[in-house]
Amino acid sequence: MRIAALIIGIFGAVAGFIGAIIALIIGGVGSALGEGDQIIWLGFGALVMSIVGLVGAVLSMGKPRLAAALMALSAIVGLIFVFVAYILATVLLLIAAILAFLGRKEGRRQGVNPDSSP
Repeated sequence: MRIAALIIGIFGAVAGFIGAIIALIIGGVGSALGEGDQIIWLGFGALVMSIVGLVGAVLSMGKPRLAAALMALSAIVGLIFVFVAYILATVLLLIAAILAFLGRKEGRRQGVNPDSSP
């Protein structure tokens, strides 16, 4: 499950980057027309949350509990920052967070088998 969390988390972070770039473009156009400064800052916030989601995805192999928390944080805060542009990223990052959290015991189960003899 950790590998699935890694892959889905990376896809979620990339979707978040795309959503943040869309928000920055919309904010730039709005700023050129005299409005939209706030959208630019929210787009930068979504960009930071995408980076946090990517870090969480990378950590899903070694520290799955921390990875799940980072991906869930990225999904929720990014959705608050740029709602429509971050929906796909939110879904993917939440699925990856759940998979990372459920796979936290996976490494312990794959340890040494006591029945095998050298």
